[in-house]
Amino acid sequence: MADEKKPKRPQQVYTLVIEVGRCEGDGLPKDATGAALICYASGVDEAEAVRETVALLKTAEMAPLDVSGYGTLEERLANGDEIDEEERALMQRALAENSVVVAQVTPFYD
Repeated sequence: MADEKKPKRPQQVYTLVIEVGRCEGDGLPKDATGAALICYASGVDEAEAVRETVALLKTAEMAPLDVSGYGTLEERLANGDEIDEEERALMQRALAENSVVVAQVTPFYD
């Protein structure tokens, strides 16, 4: 039975908010102290989506400090979140491309 393959788990899209600090070449405004990024990331589970997103941000010369997960589309709807068509389209894009979509960047200032 060791040769049996486990069924492949389907990709899902997770909503993540990542706080980043400053790093040379990060592309944030000069006087910003960091930023919050809203991302839609695909993965077989939230842990994979977080790992992939953090790795991607590091390659983009950003300094991820903290990640908050808000779940899948279904989980967010079950929690009463209202999700507009634009947000759903970004989630679908992340799923179709098996990627991370950065939907919003909000710089922090002192």
